[in-house]
Amino acid sequence: MLEGAFQVMAVLDQAGQAGLTSLAARSGLPKSTVYRLLGQLAELGAVERQADVYRLGPRMFRLGQGWQPYPGLRTAAREPVRRLVAATGATVGVSVLREGRTLVLDWAAGQDTALTPLLDVASWPWFTAAGKVQAAGRPDPGPGRGPGGGPGGGPSPDAPACWPREAAAIRERGVAFDRGEVVEGVCCAAVPLLGAGGAAVGALCVLTTVSERLEPLADIARRAGEAITARLRQRRPGAALSGSALRRSPALPRRLDDPMPR
Repeated sequence: MLEGAFQVMAVLDQAGQAGLTSLAARSGLPKSTVYRLLGQLAELGAVERQADVYRLGPRMFRLGQGWQPYPGLRTAAREPVRRLVAATGATVGVSVLREGRTLVLDWAAGQDTALTPLLDVASWPWFTAAGKVQAAGRPDPGPGRGPGGGPGGGPSPDAPACWPREAAAIRERGVAFDRGEVVEGVCCAAVPLLGAGGAAVGALCVLTTVSERLEPLADIARRAGEAITARLRQRRPGAALSGSALRRSPALPRRLDDPMPR
């Protein structure tokens, strides 16, 4: 029963909304089973119904907001992300690697409100700036393996032959770029977010439609990434961030054309 419920919710997550017949067809479950599961999920607030259409409910949103891939990551990133959006006007996101894929954890819209991260696509890390900047700091996965393997630990698509060289360049400069490789016309710069042990636990990404802005955006993103990293390294699970740690966080410029603070 539990597996069937997750199958139904996975279909709703992909479709946004769907009717009973479509849910049964796409989940591969009998229509009567899907109907019963939907009723139970609706009672729990995991699914909501409007007329003959179902969608994920508010309880799933609240549960999702509580997911912490690394202790304190959401909290540490919140203020630097807000300041980065204000300073640059760019759309900014925080991504993590899970099961060998890049997943968007949080994001904030910039001046171009139509420009959003790939919220509904989990991409292999060789193709996104966020994935590349995290994968570059991990051991060489070898042919046919992604960082952590594919879903369930299985094989992921082969890394490009140039990956070892590209990973070394990313480690040296501390930033990875995507110049329209995932979505045509959308460019991204990503910097790593480091946990207490020094390993990348996430990536800070800035998106733009103007490729010429990537380099200056990357410079400012590094500052924001350093601020988040400083907060993560000062934080122990369950402990509040001290005021002194906040004061030591690297500052951001007020605008994209302001000089970088020293």
